[in-house]
Amino acid sequence: MTYTLVEYDEVTSTLDVAHDLAMKGAESGTIIVATAQTAGRGRMGRSWRSEPGAGIWLTLIERPTDPSALDVLSLRIGLALAPALDPFAGARVQLKWPNDIYVMGRKLAGILIEARWREGHPEWVAIGVGINLRPPASEPRAIGLRAGVAREEVLAAIGPALRAAAEHRGPLTAAEVDAFAARDFARGRRCVEPVEGTVQGIDVSGALLVGVGTGESGAVTAVRAGSLVLEEAS
Repeated sequence: MTYTLVEYDEVTSTLDVAHDLAMKGAESGTIIVATAQTAGRGRMGRSWRSEPGAGIWLTLIERPTDPSALDVLSLRIGLALAPALDPFAGARVQLKWPNDIYVMGRKLAGILIEARWREGHPEWVAIGVGINLRPPASEPRAIGLRAGVAREEVLAAIGPALRAAAEHRGPLTAAEVDAFAARDFARGRRCVEPVEGTVQGIDVSGALLVGVGTGESGAVTAVRAGSLVLEEAS
């Protein structure tokens, strides 16, 4: 699918630029990409390290027609990015609910979705993606792509994938749930947040499924918001 790149050397956040351009009428398929961000951000107000040349910091503008699809958009973006990034990573890319991308047990990329609404309908959605080319020295749990990977080559691979993911409507399909399961970093592991239990995957609504309790009293809880924190190995 086609897209238009708008490139900057340095911005506060590509999300900020995307919202400004969308408000001024930028079309679906506009991708803002920056060499560096001075105030990159992640979910729940967290900061995202965006050192010059250390990663791919971008935001895609889309103008969705199906508000219900926004509930699972971050998962769909992850599902699109994972196979597109496989050739550039040192191992198979995995997904961690709701918006993280992992390689070899370490975080490679993150996704942040921000929508702007008018009269009950999304006027535009800004799909922010940060991918490490090399991990920040201060982040021992991060990882980058393989040495020597060209930024332009990665952009060419992920641009069409992002656009295709944003075109989907409705909840996840059974095939998408299966695709997530095949790459699920957390499946079968114990978690302490958003609830204590064992991660069992996701459902078509995008909810995290966690097995809680034991034996006959065991049940599965569907969690639709929050962060997934896994239990540390002893």
